[in-house]
Amino acid sequence: MAQLKPLEGGYYLWTYLPSVPAAALFAVLFGLVTCYLLFKLFQTRAWYNTSFTIGGIFEIVGYTVRILNYSNTASVGLYAIQSVLILLGPVLFAATVYMTLGRIIRSLPSRITAVGGTTKAKSASLIPPNYLTKLFVASDILSFVVQGSGVGLMVRATGQTTSKAITVVGLLIQVIMFSFFIVVTVVFHRRVKAQLQQQQQQQIRLGEYGRPLGRLLYMLYAVSALILVRSIFRVIEYAMGLHGYILTHEWTLYVFDSVLMWSVMVMWAVGFPGTIAEEKAGYEIGMEEGRMV
Repeated sequence: MAQLKPLEGGYYLWTYLPSVPAAALFAVLFGLVTCYLLFKLFQTRAWYNTSFTIGGIFEIVGYTVRILNYSNTASVGLYAIQSVLILLGPVLFAATVYMTLGRIIRSLPSRITAVGGTTKAKSASLIPPNYLTKLFVASDILSFVVQGSGVGLMVRATGQTTSKAITVVGLLIQVIMFSFFIVVTVVFHRRVKAQLQQQQQQQIRLGEYGRPLGRLLYMLYAVSALILVRSIFRVIEYAMGLHGYILTHEWTLYVFDSVLMWSVMVMWAVGFPGTIAEEKAGYEIGMEEGRMV
């Protein structure tokens, strides 16, 4: 029967035996939705969704390795792999979310002008579109590197305070930038909506699926909110330390991380934005009474 085993010096990587059924369940759930996203990725060739799909692969591998940890609680390598991959998967989700907003903004101006409108989507954004994606993706990469470094150090018996601080800083970068991203998205949405009210309530559809602009933005709100909640949870988790309630009770991981991130992937699969690029076919701008973005 499996049991907790310490490293040399009596240091324990785990404070509980990881649940095999729970890890297996989420490995399968993430596997199913990731396979669907891979299919959509190659079907549409909307390659900016690649990082989102890789994030799903991180989750699959992370939970699969967690199963192996059940009978290998003294394995530093296995512990590090599952910790890093499960922690960093959502960072890759965030990268695609950031790129999607940038593409939405860049896709609007010329298409609206083509039908005689006056909406200027570029001016509706708090950040110039040319810099928006670069800013948020750069912050995402920084968060990725910092969090990865922190968790990498955390598997050592020494330097726990430093590793915890580094991980928390990486998570805080993600929380701050995601909060700012939500503000940028809301302001953009409100400004475009106000401008469209002057154009007899135009309905804008983007991409090869003809997704309504409003629906795409609401999807960004939803996945952003879930990732933000999960990131705040992680900040609290690491701030409490290795012997805090969260890191010593496995159910918290599944409720505040696994379920939320699987929900994010399902939402993205259902509302998959597909190809959104300026000056390409697939956009429809029509008039629908009583409907707004």
